[in-house]
Amino acid sequence: MAAVSARLLQVVDHEDPFIAEASGHLAAAGGKRFRPLLTLLASEVGTGWNAEVVEAAVGVELTHLASLYHDDVMDEADLRRGVPSANARYGNSTAILVGDLLFGTASAVVADLGPEAVKIQAQTFVRLCAGQIRDDLQTASQSGHGAALAGDAQDAAAVSAYLDILADKTGALIATAARYGGLFGGCDDATVVTLTNYGEKLGVVFQLADDLLDVSSGAGTSGKTPGTDLREGKATLPVLYARTSADPADARLLELTRGPISDPTELDEALGLLRAHPAMDQALDHTRRVALDARALLDGLPEGPAVQALRSLVDGVALRAS
Repeated sequence: MAAVSARLLQVVDHEDPFIAEASGHLAAAGGKRFRPLLTLLASEVGTGWNAEVVEAAVGVELTHLASLYHDDVMDEADLRRGVPSANARYGNSTAILVGDLLFGTASAVVADLGPEAVKIQAQTFVRLCAGQIRDDLQTASQSGHGAALAGDAQDAAAVSAYLDILADKTGALIATAARYGGLFGGCDDATVVTLTNYGEKLGVVFQLADDLLDVSSGAGTSGKTPGTDLREGKATLPVLYARTSADPADARLLELTRGPISDPTELDEALGLLRAHPAMDQALDHTRRVALDARALLDGLPEGPAVQALRSLVDGVALRAS
């Protein structure tokens, strides 16, 4: 990871001091570096990491960083990775433009890896944006577009629509992280497909855990502003499970989570009610089941330290939500 981190800081640098500072703002704040770690781990299923694997890992992390700049503008977030978000520090316009700049930088890095890598990057970017668009359209203000998510956890269509959004907005890039690792780590075609499928399922687990943490964690724990999904009226899995309740005592929670919550006092109330609700445990159990599905995808790969590490990775991601 040291090689990836050093290269990342190198490519986000810029001759203009302000652009260099804004571009490196979130990179310097640290973060889990989850996606490049997955690229390196996936390469170990083959012949191991090399210069191309490192470049691919950097390209994936740059794409992720760029998406965070845009996400925080859309979410009107104040915190990211325990520091002021880029939009809070530099304003919305600069945050959007720096995100665009980082997407361009990611494309430049990936371009040196050849046409197949460029096509994968482009396809990933399309899915990431499509998932984010559909996620944004599910709020009450766009109810005509988000009708599939108007149901509850007993509605297969609602759960499927939710998981499809997660597969695109989060799973696609994590799938590419694993795919690049296998591709540039010398794995055969079948193994690359397995790693890609595992990566996408892992990405869904990652986002399911994130959605739970958005409810259960405070800003000091997660490094992000809590309750963002509730504020925006998004029907994440805990909300879908809460909607299955017929208990009159849950009427207030169901009323609050029917759409966006603009009042800070009501948002705190909704967070308190949802944190104490059985829906959180139900959503956690669902997350663990998806994690088992991700683990099972690795069963066809030869046993070894790398595959064991990939199993441990999905277990650790699921545990984040506990």
